[in-house]
Amino acid sequence: MSARFEAIGMVVSDMAASVAFYRRLGFAFPEGAETQGHVEAELPGGLRFMMDTEEVVRSFLTRWRPPAPGEGRTSLALRCDGPADVDSLFEEMTDAGSRFEMKPFDAPWGQRYAVLLDPDGNGVDLFAPLPAGE
Repeated sequence: MSARFEAIGMVVSDMAASVAFYRRLGFAFPEGAETQGHVEAELPGGLRFMMDTEEVVRSFLTRWRPPAPGEGRTSLALRCDGPADVDSLFEEMTDAGSRFEMKPFDAPWGQRYAVLLDPDGNGVDLFAPLPAGE
């Protein structure tokens, strides 16, 4: 028997808000996904990003409860083409109303780095390697 990594799943409070957020980041959800209880977007390399509403999860796991405020559910990391792209994507997302945890900065580990928050407070890291010597 063998297992292979194929999908990332996330529980969301508001499917429409979550689909809109992740679409702005380039995830391709099917038309009408905003009204569904379970949605999937195919990622490069054949991976899938899946979202389920709290109601769908409770339909098969009745004791499930969302984490307390400030206890994120998960975190995703998105590599940008370059440091300027981190800044422009961060600006585009925050101009559209997205919340954030960290504004873009040059991190000591050699990346331009920022953290957005999705509608449920999950971190979405934006990063790009800094040119050598910075």
